[in-house]
Amino acid sequence: MKSAMGIFSRNRTNDSNGTETTTVSAPIKVAVVYYSSTGTIAEISKQIAQQAEKAGAEVRLLKAAELAPQAAIDSNPAWAANAAATADIPDATPDDIEWADAVVFGSPTRFGNVASQLKQFIDTLGGLWGEGKLADKVYSGFTSSATTHGGQESTLLALYNSFHHFGGIIVAPGYTDPAKFADGNPYGTSHVDGQGSNPVDQTTREAARVQAERIVRLTTALKAGLATA
Repeated sequence: MKSAMGIFSRNRTNDSNGTETTTVSAPIKVAVVYYSSTGTIAEISKQIAQQAEKAGAEVRLLKAAELAPQAAIDSNPAWAANAAATADIPDATPDDIEWADAVVFGSPTRFGNVASQLKQFIDTLGGLWGEGKLADKVYSGFTSSATTHGGQESTLLALYNSFHHFGGIIVAPGYTDPAKFADGNPYGTSHVDGQGSNPVDQTTREAARVQAERIVRLTTALKAGLATA
């Protein structure tokens, strides 16, 4: 996704002669990296990316590479349809994570845990971790499940374990906005899709907005603070 217009911030300072100078700061960079089989997480990822862009970030929307055999994908019409619909979305690479100031990962629940496709991608980041290049970035996550309480919180908490190892700063939405009392998950945006019978609704879209805006705001503040530290 391309960055939105009008997103550059202007900082005014006075030099030693008292003359006011203006510097223009580039927008923060957000990578939204997800895995989705039948499309729910793909839809939420688009909401997160769009809202982050509206909030002023430069955004890359990326997916984890598929590991399942084509026969398995073709056996499920919804899976095959989503694969076709998202074929133009680039596969994430470690370079995308190094580029980003904030990374938002999305995964459906898999027995209360992160999907293997996304986990495999995270496992490729060992080189960057060893070089200290994953530290001091903002991280957050979102998820979905087929049933209510079907492992949503445990999936996000499992995902966040990696961020602690990275030395990252976890920015969860918390209960910081009335919309979060509707979606009910302080750990990250989540949705119950009812095996495809419950499409992403306005409650989930609002939760995605709150999370994206909070990520952009706090990442901007963190980056500004680190620049003057």
